[in-house]
Amino acid sequence: MTLNILVAGATGKTGLHLVQDLIESGHKPTALVRESSDTGDLPQGVALRRGDLTDLNPDVCDGMDAVVFAAGSGGSTGPEMTDKVDRDGAKRLVDLAKGAGVGRFVMLSTIGADQSDPQGDIAHYLKAKHEADEHLKQSGLTYAILRPVALSDDGRSDDVILGEDVDKSGKAARADVAALLAEAATSGRFDGKALDMQSA
Repeated sequence: MTLNILVAGATGKTGLHLVQDLIESGHKPTALVRESSDTGDLPQGVALRRGDLTDLNPDVCDGMDAVVFAAGSGGSTGPEMTDKVDRDGAKRLVDLAKGAGVGRFVMLSTIGADQSDPQGDIAHYLKAKHEADEHLKQSGLTYAILRPVALSDDGRSDDVILGEDVDKSGKAARADVAALLAEAATSGRFDGKALDMQSA
C-alpha cells in the first residue's frame, strides 16, 4: 500500500536520504519546507507543503498516513531556537498529527535523550529532545523513536546495531538512519519502541 508521508527536515542531509528511500519503496513523501528552504536537492516526485516548525498551520498533517520528524535547529543555533524547533516544534507537530488522524509518527531523536536530567555540553539539547520524545510517547499516537549516536556521512553499511548493544561512542551513517526511519514509517516493525542505533 502506498503511504502519504510528511517529512519535517526533508532538505537536511538525513532527510534527503529519507525521501529518496521512501520514493524507491513506492511511497509518496511530502516535504515540509519553509519559504526560505533550498529545495533544489530534493528528488523528483517529492511534493512540497509550506510550513515553519516555529509556527505550524493547523492543517499541516491533513491527508497524511505517517509523519517523520527528522528536523533540527542545527548545532550553530542557541538554546532559544533549540527549544522552538527541537522541543516545541516537534511537540506541536505531534499534536497536529494526532488531530489529523495520522496513523504513525516517527521521531528522529538522539543518543542520550532518554535522560530526564542530562549533564554536559549538550544538556540543553538533550533535554529538549527528551521532552519531545516523552510528549510523543504520551500522545496516544502509534510511534517509533530512533536515537542514533554521532552522525556521519558514510555510505550505507551492511548492518546496524539497535538497542542495548549500541556503542555510545560509535558512529551512525545518515544513510542508515534514513533507511531505518523509512522502515519505521512504513512497516510497523518498530511501533511503540525507542531504540538507540549505530552503524555496524
